[in-house]
Amino acid sequence: MVMVVMRHDLRLPPPGLGERTTAELYDAALAQCRFADEAGFDLVALSEHHGMDDGWLPAPLVMAAAVAGATRRIGIMVSAVIGPLHDPVRLAEQIVVADHASAGRVWTVIGAGYRPEEFAMAGVDRSRRGRILEEHLQVLLQAFTAEPFTWQDRTVRVTPAPRTRPHPPIFVGGGVPAAARRAARLGLPLLPMHDDPRLAEVYAAEAARCGTEGFVMVPSGPSYVHVTDDPERTWAEIGPYLLHEARTYDAIQTGGQASLPHVAARRIEDLRASPNYLVGTPDEVIAAAERLPATAALTFNPLAGGLPPELAWDNLERFRAEVLPRLGRSGRSAPA
Repeated sequence: MVMVVMRHDLRLPPPGLGERTTAELYDAALAQCRFADEAGFDLVALSEHHGMDDGWLPAPLVMAAAVAGATRRIGIMVSAVIGPLHDPVRLAEQIVVADHASAGRVWTVIGAGYRPEEFAMAGVDRSRRGRILEEHLQVLLQAFTAEPFTWQDRTVRVTPAPRTRPHPPIFVGGGVPAAARRAARLGLPLLPMHDDPRLAEVYAAEAARCGTEGFVMVPSGPSYVHVTDDPERTWAEIGPYLLHEARTYDAIQTGGQASLPHVAARRIEDLRASPNYLVGTPDEVIAAAERLPATAALTFNPLAGGLPPELAWDNLERFRAEVLPRLGRSGRSAPA
């Protein structure tokens, strides 16, 4: 059965597409996470970027704690923390606290990052990001033991011990063979940025060489789902926001990089032609879900590009009432 995911990066719309505030987006996002929890969604996914004009969420672990407090059962995936930009000891403490506060519901994907502006802002040498990430991941794994150890001439002890043993769920993110080998060496699962099957092959070979065990969780499925009774009308309403989101995401990509949500769109028609976008009637969404592999996900990004919350709520309510039960799933109740 496909997973159902809600994603938030909390980006404001550009001038001319509404006057929403950041506070309004955060309020709406938390209400939507409560809805997802009640409706039976599997995961809330939160991402990280820094210094973006549209206010892209810069502190996803803080938001993960807020989502944990607003919900009861749904998993929360931070995808991804940009590892080299963080002190790994402080990062370990934040993950441990989130692990306790959420009763073990927070999964953290940690990647190397790519935007030059973010590395400059953090004072980190971007050319060393792979080596820094691997070192920081090793520090995290030591920190999760709650035992003292030495790192960079510092005596470190992270307490309390994690609630989840041996440690909270940690994935290595990335989209190149080096990332797959890094994850395998450390015995951590890999969550690639895309569905290139070669990464799983590289991971398996390196794991066999190192004597480690793990797995690759390959992403698949549409990264934007919208359920409507009139797709043409809905595309007219949401298209400018989705195009803004796609263009700004495309603008921050670096050479040779590819990720599953990325669409190099210049027109709304480019979005409509992409399998990343599923905008359809309940019957059309159900048919598309049934064609997906069991490991795929239907991902809702209800505030994509700063979409008006009222459009998001119509989408979510229709999905809960008209699609989820026919997929063999149902939640407890709609939000108050």
